[in-house]
Amino acid sequence: LRAEEIEAIQKAIEILSSDAVKGNAAKYLPSFAQKAGSSLAQLRSSAANLPQQRVAEFLRVQGRQINSRVLSALAVRVADDPFAKVKKMIKDLIVRLMEEANEEAEHKGWCDTELSTNEQTRKEKTEAVETLHAEIDELESSIAKLTEDISELTKAVAELDTAMAEATKLRQEEKTKNEQTIADAGEAQTAVAQALTVLKEFYAKAGEATALVQQDPTAPEIFSSPYKGLASENGGVIGMLEVIETDFARLEADTTAAEATSEKEYDDFMSDSRVDKAAKNSDIGHKTTEKQDKEQDLTSKEADLEGTQKELDAALAYYDKLKPSCVDAGVSYDDRVSRRKEEIESLQEALRILNGEDIA
Repeated sequence: LRAEEIEAIQKAIEILSSDAVKGNAAKYLPSFAQKAGSSLAQLRSSAANLPQQRVAEFLRVQGRQINSRVLSALAVRVADDPFAKVKKMIKDLIVRLMEEANEEAEHKGWCDTELSTNEQTRKEKTEAVETLHAEIDELESSIAKLTEDISELTKAVAELDTAMAEATKLRQEEKTKNEQTIADAGEAQTAVAQALTVLKEFYAKAGEATALVQQDPTAPEIFSSPYKGLASENGGVIGMLEVIETDFARLEADTTAAEATSEKEYDDFMSDSRVDKAAKNSDIGHKTTEKQDKEQDLTSKEADLEGTQKELDAALAYYDKLKPSCVDAGVSYDDRVSRRKEEIESLQEALRILNGEDIA
């Protein structure tokens, strides 16, 4: 209808401008000619503004449909600005939107590359930090256990040293006592043997003397038998001394045997203790070396963690920097591309309307 309306107005303008109307009206109807001129100007103005008004309405509708502030703002200006200015304004806007599209496409490509690289970096550094934390925890646990083991071994070695020193002291005291006992028992045996010799010799001589007296008929009856004295009472003194001699001999033998047993037990204890001490000292040496290695490794891991954490922090900070323009743009890139495409197509359609194309 709009197209037919424009065509009808144009035909009406041609008819009114012809000599049949305009010439005769000027000749016979001066007042009509004046009115006809005014009507003709109004028709020309309406015919000229009609495409522009259609464009304004089209842009308003499109602006609402695709939620475009650009088209809605342009619709207001199109209705009021001169025709030529409107066409230039639309063309300039199409160029600007295309440039923005190209710039945004380049920016999108840059964002995709930077975000992908940054994501990979954040992932790698996060995994590295977690791994280093786990390794450091394990090293600290191992070092603590080694420290405890070394402490316990060192304490055990000290206890062994104390036990060996105490055993040596007791052994020396016991040995001294046993040697004295053996010496005393030997000396006592010698003395008792000497006493027995004296007594035996005495009683032997006494026996012989009384035996001679018994042969004399005038001898008293007291010497009716050989003289034995105390040697014959309850086993006699000689028997008692022999028992004492035997006791001292047993004491010497028992003490000698006990000394030999104690010496062997001491030697065995000292030998076992030296072996145990050597093993513990060896363990202390190995664990000390292992602890030192782990402490060096821990220092290295902590330095690695510090560096890796800084790299992760930098990657996270860069991600925060990328978000405003690459992530948190409000509208997705695809939606912006789609809307800009519709805006450009709408502006191109507006140009065709202004040019009188495709206005059916």
